[in-house]
Amino acid sequence: MDVSNPVLQVFLICLLICTSVSFSTVRAEEIGSVRTKFKVLGANDTIVIEAFDDPQITGATCYLSRAKRGGISGSLGLAEDTSDASLSCRQTGPIVLPERISSGGSDGEKVFRKSTSLLFKTLQVVRFYDKKRNALVYLTYSNKIIDGSPKNSISTIPIRQWQTTSQK
Repeated sequence: MDVSNPVLQVFLICLLICTSVSFSTVRAEEIGSVRTKFKVLGANDTIVIEAFDDPQITGATCYLSRAKRGGISGSLGLAEDTSDASLSCRQTGPIVLPERISSGGSDGEKVFRKSTSLLFKTLQVVRFYDKKRNALVYLTYSNKIIDGSPKNSISTIPIRQWQTTSQK
């Protein structure tokens, strides 16, 4: 394959854009946001709080706060968000681990991915299982195709017997 061909280069760039757009449609629900910087033109810089459920583990929910750039470029989706993010995960129902997770076979599996620039940069959450402590460990970090950021955050969910409370 001759990647020096300009037609092929345009095709590959379009393919990357389509791929990053498809990853931006995430199973996250926006909980709220706060303004961090006023912008005269375009949206303000904000910190957004989103919640998402682990797609493989019922009863595991993560809350992610992340920086989002505003301004004209941010409003058009052209700005690159910073790598700042924080993560907090909780048990929100009974948890039954699938065998492939409890065996450690899916450690490092991506459970959330959000595009944070027009091309190449994503914010990701990956899951690990700590068998010794019977806990799920979630790690969030940002990466680019060429390099990533050392900024990261983790959260753990110690798996406990789920008890429901009944109202009288």
